[in-house]
Amino acid sequence: MGIFYYPWFATPQQDGAFAHWQQGGSAPPASLASGFYPARGPYSSADALVLGAQMREIAAAGVGTVIASWWGRGSLEDRRLPQVIAAARARGLSVAAHLEPYGGRTVAATEADITFLRTMGISDFYVWASDSLPVAEWAEMNDRLPEVRTFANTNLAGRAAGGGFDGFYTYDVLLFEGALFPRLCGQARRLGLLCAPSVGPGYDARRATDDDRVRSRRNGATYDSMWRGAVKARADLVTITSYNEWHEGTQIEPARAGQRGYEGYEGAWGLRGRQAETAYLDRTAYWVGRFTR
Repeated sequence: MGIFYYPWFATPQQDGAFAHWQQGGSAPPASLASGFYPARGPYSSADALVLGAQMREIAAAGVGTVIASWWGRGSLEDRRLPQVIAAARARGLSVAAHLEPYGGRTVAATEADITFLRTMGISDFYVWASDSLPVAEWAEMNDRLPEVRTFANTNLAGRAAGGGFDGFYTYDVLLFEGALFPRLCGQARRLGLLCAPSVGPGYDARRATDDDRVRSRRNGATYDSMWRGAVKARADLVTITSYNEWHEGTQIEPARAGQRGYEGYEGAWGLRGRQAETAYLDRTAYWVGRFTR
């Protein structure tokens, strides 16, 4: 069980300036680049107390792997990765890398980056936008990397198999429905691939981006439907989009109830107030139990 995690947030108190919270013209802390407001307020991902609390929440939900967003060597996410790994391991969690489409990313560069990240004890790699680079080159790379597991970001099992990946994941919770997962996992099994479909609560990026598409959370029904599809599909593992991608509104990190001008998790599974703030983490624990039963 893995969950996508973003270590890119910053605050003036911790880092000298806000990062990511001010996206889309927002002016934190009064306004944030999200339709939701974090229960812990705008935070720095470099704050050891915040990071420790987040890892504790993830572990308590029954998730075993933190899939950390990584934007290339020297990036903010790269500099913070050792701290993420240490905090995760302190809670018995493993860490995988979500290899993003950073500038100059090629298959050869990705291979070098995987070799580099292996020195930090990472062995699982999720390759975002893998379809944008040649399948034949991926196959050659994966043939040279027998001691790691790589997952292609695609809904095309044949393309993942052609690229020599160990499995694939969907990530997108705007366009994909849980009802699709049984077919995808069936295709994966026929090709000897691991099926790691991505479940999520909804999508709303309007405050942070120009994307005006929305997938309603439906008071938790969207999350349940995606999990139900993953369970029915007998997925090899489930990836959760996301712990804290606040910009796209896919987060399950606690959100403040009653914050003026922002959505909360009020009404999810009939919960209100403080109980609603952790509704999605609590529901994750329920579904992890169902999945691993």
